[in-house]
Amino acid sequence: MNEKEIEQLKKGDVLISLTYLPDDVVSVCSRIHINATPAKVWKTLTDYDNLSSYLPKVMASSVVERNGNEITLDQTGKTGIFIFEKVVHFQLKLTEKFPESISFEQISGDFLVYQGEWRLETSSAIQGTLLLYNAKLKPLFFAPPILVSFVQWQDLPGILKAHKQRAEAV
Repeated sequence: MNEKEIEQLKKGDVLISLTYLPDDVVSVCSRIHINATPAKVWKTLTDYDNLSSYLPKVMASSVVERNGNEITLDQTGKTGIFIFEKVVHFQLKLTEKFPESISFEQISGDFLVYQGEWRLETSSAIQGTLLLYNAKLKPLFFAPPILVSFVQWQDLPGILKAHKQRAEAV
């Protein structure tokens, strides 16, 4: 992290970078600073059955199966822009590594590619927790990469800020 990024994070900004990969896959990396311990952020991230109560565009979320640190999560959400929103459904295989990361990969659903991770990091440059979201995605339905990246650019700040608000309130 450079000084400019640290200052942006301290102000509450969400940092996002997007990359276009071969075969129309979009890679997204984003992060936000949360003024809470990693344990509190972890508690917020792993409240899987209640994500729809505070995350924008998540309509339903429930644990289907839990086996140690591996979880099968069923989610339904909305994606798209303006009047072109589409309901998507998918099941993810999650692997938790407390308190540093949750990796995920779609095992069934509306994406050809949907995999990534949530990372929790601390830094001597900024107190609290840095929450990072990294993912590669490509919908099963037609959506040009430029549209996919625009939707990510539009939706991620709300998702990350919702996690921040909830973790800081715990």
